Amino acid sequence: MASANMPEVGATDVKADVRGGGDAGIGGNIGRYRWLICSLLFAATAINYVDRQMIGVLKPTISAELGWNETTYADVIFWFQAAYAIGYLSFGRIVDVLGARIGYSVAFVIWTLGHTLCGFAGNAFQFSAARVVLGLGEAGNFPAGIKAVSEWFPAKERAFATGVFNAGANIGAVITPLIVPIITIAFGWRMAFIITGAISLIWLVAWIAIYRRPREVAKLSAAELAHIESDPADPAKKIGWLKLLGYRETWAYALGKFLIDPIWWLFLFWTPDFLAKTYHLDLKSFGPPLVAIYLLSDVGSVAGGWSSSKLMKRGHSANFARKITMLACAFLVMPIFFAQYVDNLWLAVGIVGLATAAHQAFSANLYTIPSDMFPRGAVGSVVGIGGTVGAIGGMMMAKFTGYILQTTGSYTLIFAVAGSTYLIAITVVHLLSPRLARVDAG
Repeated sequence: MASANMPEVGATDVKADVRGGGDAGIGGNIGRYRWLICSLLFAATAINYVDRQMIGVLKPTISAELGWNETTYADVIFWFQAAYAIGYLSFGRIVDVLGARIGYSVAFVIWTLGHTLCGFAGNAFQFSAARVVLGLGEAGNFPAGIKAVSEWFPAKERAFATGVFNAGANIGAVITPLIVPIITIAFGWRMAFIITGAISLIWLVAWIAIYRRPREVAKLSAAELAHIESDPADPAKKIGWLKLLGYRETWAYALGKFLIDPIWWLFLFWTPDFLAKTYHLDLKSFGPPLVAIYLLSDVGSVAGGWSSSKLMKRGHSANFARKITMLACAFLVMPIFFAQYVDNLWLAVGIVGLATAAHQAFSANLYTIPSDMFPRGAVGSVVGIGGTVGAIGGMMMAKFTGYILQTTGSYTLIFAVAGSTYLIAITVVHLLSPRLARVDAG
């Protein structure tokens, strides 16, 4: 790999001419093609979350038609997350073997199929089966996305790039309560699944047409390529999946995911229910509050990535930048406990929105840790392991939430867990990896 300061002679010079000249980045703009890739990741993540969150928005409608109670709904969520756990682990390795382009395409096709099949479900078992297919495919989104970021961005930009594409989750969550009620009122909840599934295939066409590794893109300037490849070369030796399980660094990431992912699932799948029960909102009226919550989440996602990237550009280590940002976020989640005691709807929306924003900022930095500690060839697998462990935590949280709501009807204990978990998570990450040191692959 050529250095940004000492380009290779010969083939690299020819490539520089083709890409627009070797001096393109000297004292000038290095190019922005990598942000086109990031925008594709953003769009896919938005689609992923539209497909994922629709069940939360449609919970009252589907429950009324199919006769679900809190436990039934929790069981449907449980089986989605069980499949998500399996799929996350599998796609981590698939993406490392097949690459981001093909791996992402396979994941997208599977999850779109599962999403569309929800429109044909006639009972809880069939719905759970469709959500299993959805979970298997959706699990590929973040391993492929993180893999693509590691290929297209240097370390100092990865947290910001991850924050940007991760913000697609919040845009998806914003779009869902705006478009799904309109489609549902006009055509029914079944057609809502079918129509959104069909439209999303446009992204797949764009991804296959555009995505390549940086050195395979003729439009990429030599200066931008040098910027992307400015980090030291990764070791050529691959790290086996079983060997990864022996690293403390793997578990620093995985246990962090185990602790915080269930809280995000809680926000995603039960916030509409919380608003409906506490403030008597329905399919037509809880759209604006949900939009406000997830717009705040978007700000948090980008701000969290920007914050640690800015600290690194000022000379701080990745260890300090990631962890100080996550620590601040852990404190910002804590007021969620008081949301249930607020009489004013919009004050409650502000508290929940602050918590979801802090989660996304925390998550953007946690997602970047594998690329800080592991060579690119192992990033997808580590992200897959962490996602699987996080999904197992989500399964436990689904059962816990369903049981508590079915027996007490109160969010008190649920929000107490949500408010305290992030401090525990940053503590675990720091104890297992005090310096976020690079793994010795040799």
